This record gives sequence, C-alpha cells and structure tokens, in this order.
Amino acid sequence: MISNHSHRKDEHVSLAEKFYQPDKDLFDEVRFINQGLATSSLRDINIASQLGPLQLSAPFYLEAISGGSERTKKLNARLATIANQTGLAMAVGSQSVALSDPSLRDTFEIVRQNNPDGLIFANLGANKTVNDALAAIDMIHADALEIHINAAQELIMPEGDRTFNFKQNISEIVTKVKIPIIIKEVGFGISQETISELLQLGVTAINVSGRGGTNFAMIENFRRHSKDMDYLKDWGLTTIESLLESRQFQQQATFVASGGVKSPLAVAKCLALGSSAVGVAGYFLNQVIKYDDQHVIDTINNWKYGLKAIMLMLGCSTVDELKRQRLILSPRLISYLEQRNIKY
Repeated sequence: MISNHSHRKDEHVSLAEKFYQPDKDLFDEVRFINQGLATSSLRDINIASQLGPLQLSAPFYLEAISGGSERTKKLNARLATIANQTGLAMAVGSQSVALSDPSLRDTFEIVRQNNPDGLIFANLGANKTVNDALAAIDMIHADALEIHINAAQELIMPEGDRTFNFKQNISEIVTKVKIPIIIKEVGFGISQETISELLQLGVTAINVSGRGGTNFAMIENFRRHSKDMDYLKDWGLTTIESLLESRQFQQQATFVASGGVKSPLAVAKCLALGSSAVGVAGYFLNQVIKYDDQHVIDTINNWKYGLKAIMLMLGCSTVDELKRQRLILSPRLISYLEQRNIKY
C-alpha cells in the first residue's frame, strides 16, 4: 500500500512536469557584453568551481528532484547514473519521507549505489532536527546537506506544516553537523534580510532558489481541493533578484543559484551575478522523463561545451573570472535595485 507521503512525492513530480514552462526565461532580464577579439583556446577554458570545501568539475549540478516512491526511485537511479557518467554533483529530494517510513530508504540509497564516488547532497526540511539531519546524511553517505526553507510551500500544501522552528533547527544543525550545510529555498527566492539572519545563525552557504522554475505554490495549490490559493502563484523573488540581494554578502558566504535555469547561458549569468554553483532541477527532470539516459548525457556535455564557448567569448578562462563580469540589467531590475537600496 502506498503511503500518503509517498504518493505526494509522485504528485510533485507529475505536477512539476505538468507546469514546466520551457519557453519562460526570466534570465532575459540580464545580458552580457560580447568581447569580439578572442585570445584563447576552448581547450584552455576551465569550468571547475569551488563550492565551499567541495570541488565541482562543472559549476552546474542536478538539483533536488526525487525519491520517496517507487517511481521516483527509478528517476533517482537514472539521475545518479547520469551524474556518474558526466561527473556532475547531484542532490536528492527531501528525505523526510524515508525517515518516517524506513521501507522507502532504498529510493534514496540507490543514488549512492549508482554513483559510489560522486558528490551527493542530502536534503531535509528546516523543521527537522539534528538527529534527522544525521540520519539523512548517513542514508546516502552524503558529501553535503541541503536544508530547505519552504514556509510558503508548507502553508499552501493541504497537509503541510503550520508551525515552524526553522531558526533553532538551522542553528543546531550548522553547529553539530560536520559536512557542508547549504540552506536552500524552494523557488521563492531569498532577501537580504533573510540572508543576514542566516549569517547570524552561522550559515556559510545559501542556495537562493528563486521564482521562475519549479513552482511549488502552483503545485500545492493544485493539490488543494478548492484550489483557492492561486493568488500566490507568483509569490517570491526571482533568481536574478535574489542574487542581486546577495551581492553585499558574497564575501561572507558562498551562494548557489537555482530556479528556472534552462541553458548554459543562464548558468553563466548566475555565475556572473556571484553564485559559485548552479542547481538545475526542472529542466533535467523534463529531460529524464522524455528521453533516454544517453540523450541527457549528451545534453549535459553540450551544456559544458556551451558554457566554455560563452566564457571564451567573454574573455574568461576560469569561473572566478566569469564571476567578475558585469551584466547589463533591464529597466525593471534597475528600478528594483533602487527600491531595495542595492548597489550593483
């Protein structure tokens, strides 16, 4: 018999695919200035990136998507195989379902089995305890732990949490867990006020996860019987807005971007706005559902080539050099910066 929690995992994947918008690209609000006199060779471009103490062979990775049901076990198995073949890091979906139902542990354990030497991120909600975090890490022998803050999702979710203890739990996890901790939104973005609070809690890595990708406000409202909270479908900050909010803190913490990333150009823009790595969830979920593993592997390799090509056209040979590029902003973003008193 399938548990309600396990069924919800299947619903999330199905609805993420249902609401996936391949043509929606909020990254059009920023653009690079072409540098025409190329002076380097593509083979000299290095796309390796540093995420805290973790060395990534490429600055984008497979962001938290699946696990917790038989269907999502198969997706996790494939994603882990693809990550193994391409050298990408990978995050699993929320493991809370496997903590409450140990029979579902194998839907996450399969990731480490299929990718024994890869970088794998565990994933748990901020309403969970230190002991929960340690159990999630042990489940997949994780190299890092994503702690997601998702109050908006929970409040729209019919059976979601209504009481939150995020700050105390995050503080305790950051203090007591020895592997890198990444605090992650779930598609609603992060403000400078929230970043400041997270830094005070001892957080050193933040995934801004902005609006524009997988929309959990739409997903959870669709699951409501009356579907009466559709007014929150555009709640939150975009990924670009969130990265701009993070600018003044980028010497104090490491930032990751995710939310609506559908191309190597979007990856490059996130890096130029100061992120050290870029998580991609919806795009690769769509790829895995529609195509076989080799097609997805080819796509990832094409992304690596595309990112190198963009860097060469900008005169950048490393990710650190790309992070120093200045982007042209749309009038709307310039207005946003003025209203938020943010300097760029």
